[in-house]
Amino acid sequence: MVGQGVLRECLRDPDVETILLIGRSATDQRYAKIREIVHKDIGELSTVEGQLSSYDACFFCLGVSSMGMSEVEYKRITYDLTIGAAGTLARLNPAMTFIYVSGLGTDGTERGRSAWARVKGATENALLRMPFKAAYMFRPGFIQPMHGEKPKAALSRVAFTVLRPFVPLLMWMGPKFATTTERIGRAMLIAAKYGAPKKVLESADINALSSG
Repeated sequence: MVGQGVLRECLRDPDVETILLIGRSATDQRYAKIREIVHKDIGELSTVEGQLSSYDACFFCLGVSSMGMSEVEYKRITYDLTIGAAGTLARLNPAMTFIYVSGLGTDGTERGRSAWARVKGATENALLRMPFKAAYMFRPGFIQPMHGEKPKAALSRVAFTVLRPFVPLLMWMGPKFATTTERIGRAMLIAAKYGAPKKVLESADINALSSG
C-alpha cells in the first residue's frame, strides 16, 4: 500500500524521469516512464543487476506480517532479503538514497522483547551502515489510504474495512501515530530529492516533511 502511494507521487512529479518497479509479480501499471522487472527472489538481484545502475533512489516498501511466523523465518524474509537487495544496490549506485519502510515500534536497540521489532531494528541499523549517499528509515503507524491503495494481505484488508468508519477520528486523535498514503509517498520523494532532518522518521516527522 505504501508502494502504491509513493508510485503515485513519482508519476505526478515531473522531476522523476524513470521508475523501475521490481516485484515478485507483475503489476497493471502502464505509463511511459515505468519499467518493470518481475523477479521472484528480491534478496538476490545478481541476475538482473545489469538493469539496476544509474538510479538516484530506492523506495523499499516490501514487508510481511510476523503473525504466525518464527523469528528465524521472519528474519530471513525481513532482514536477509532487504540487506541482500540493498547490498547490490549500494555497490551499483553509491550515490543512491535508500528509503526503507519499517514501522511504529521498531526497536533500534535490538534488545527488546518483541522479535519483529528487534528484527526491524537490526535491518534499519544495517542499512544505516551501508555506503549509500543517504539512508532514511520510515516508521509509520496507522496509514490511511487516500487514492484507492489497498494492502495485499487479506487480514489487513479486513482490518481496514472494519476500521473505515473510525478513520476520521483516528486521523484527528493521532497525528503523531497516523499518516496517509499521500503524505508518506510525498515525504519519501522529498527525502530522496532534498534529504530529511532525521535518519529515522516517525509518523509526525513524515507528516511534517510531506508538507515542506
